[in-house]
Amino acid sequence: MELQYFFLVAATSLGFISVTKQIFTFLKWVWVMFLRPPKNLKKQYGSWAIVTGSTDGIGKALAFELASTGLNLILVGRNPTKLESTTTEIQEKYNQTLIKTIVLDLAKTSGEEIENAIKTGIEGLDIGILINNAGLAYPYGRFFHEVDLELMESVIRVNSEAATWVTRGVIPAMLRKKKGAIVNIGSGSSVIIPSYPLNAIYAATKAYLAMFSKCINLEYKQQGIDIQCQIPLFVATKMTRMRKSNLFVASPKMYAKASLRWIGYEKLCTPFWSHSVQWLILQALPESLIDRSLFRYYLGLRKKAMEKEQRRAKTENM
Repeated sequence: MELQYFFLVAATSLGFISVTKQIFTFLKWVWVMFLRPPKNLKKQYGSWAIVTGSTDGIGKALAFELASTGLNLILVGRNPTKLESTTTEIQEKYNQTLIKTIVLDLAKTSGEEIENAIKTGIEGLDIGILINNAGLAYPYGRFFHEVDLELMESVIRVNSEAATWVTRGVIPAMLRKKKGAIVNIGSGSSVIIPSYPLNAIYAATKAYLAMFSKCINLEYKQQGIDIQCQIPLFVATKMTRMRKSNLFVASPKMYAKASLRWIGYEKLCTPFWSHSVQWLILQALPESLIDRSLFRYYLGLRKKAMEKEQRRAKTENM
């Protein structure tokens, strides 16, 4: 009888501990997602922020959100006309914002040239934040051997090499004043899901960003520099070819608002609440099921895209 009572008490205690842990985890998630106060970025880090890939999608939305906090901006992009247009749009809404632009084609510029251009562009400025947002993906899913050399090199240069060289250009200025924040925009393709078939190089470059961020975060944390890799899932941008946001797909503005709330906290994070929930669901599913589903999905997209290309080619030859 005593033994049965002991096992009953033990089972009840373990159940209570398990439930308490789950409640605590949920409450912590609610806190960091919705209630934790964001840092005062200007006061904490400095008065200027750099954003690469700043004329479209997430990058442009981030530039607007940063301006709304009182930060001045350095916008980096390859198209001078779009940089000028973005600058005008931001200053029409936030007329106190100072904006500088750096014209750089990250896919065609050497690493040393990128570093030197960044160092020159930020000289004499109180650089507080760098957001490495520029990214490049395949036009559509394709097998590794089908990726042409130009696309392969461009994806690697923009997603991995450019972020590395831009960071190298900014770090010395942050070290001199012993404070700063660097945010690398990664991808759920390299962290949240077990594989990303027919998009191998893209996913690999984003995995590089995640590891790069975690390593240099440890290297520079004691120097007052917070380095973070943010892991979004789908956002309605030109790159994802998604036009509308919904419960599962964030708009660039929605993602940017969430993004700023997380700067200076965890070294690896998923800022948008819906993406975080999707990550939790995906963790509960068998990897083999996710792999098969993704492979079939991207095979279907590849087939449709190739058929579209063939129809276009026939029309042009008529």
